[in-house]
Amino acid sequence: MGVRRQAREVALKILYGLDILPREVDKTLAEFWLLTRYSPEIQEFASRLVRGVMEHKEEIDKLIIQNVTNWTLDRMATVDRNILRFAIYELLYEEEIPPKVTINEALDIAKKYSTDKSSAFINGILDKIHHTMVKKKSENIPSSPHPGAKNLSETSKNPD
Repeated sequence: MGVRRQAREVALKILYGLDILPREVDKTLAEFWLLTRYSPEIQEFASRLVRGVMEHKEEIDKLIIQNVTNWTLDRMATVDRNILRFAIYELLYEEEIPPKVTINEALDIAKKYSTDKSSAFINGILDKIHHTMVKKKSENIPSSPHPGAKNLSETSKNPD
């Protein structure tokens, strides 16, 4: 199992705990690392995920709610809710990780830690959010690469 996969699983466990018993994040992380034995690489990535989710939790939770039908956050399984949170954090803020990797990792972790139906539920939400992000990015790309450049459709028109 890769370092990032292990770190995601550890992050899920910490986020789950913080969801059940809200506490100060840095203190929780320090205590967790003191009581467990994980490599520095796992600790670094898991801590980054946990801190990122907690820092952007309101924004992430809004995205979840906007992309589900007939669900509320408190009705979702705690495991599913926290898999969604760290995966959405990755999609939004960990740009070096390809979105397909983030989504696949979240689905594999859901299959391991949640119910049979959870991976389909999580996939639907993450796929919808990812496609919305791609659409927004493409809308923000200028139509011509340079201010003075002609659009291809303009150059292909017959002047006659």
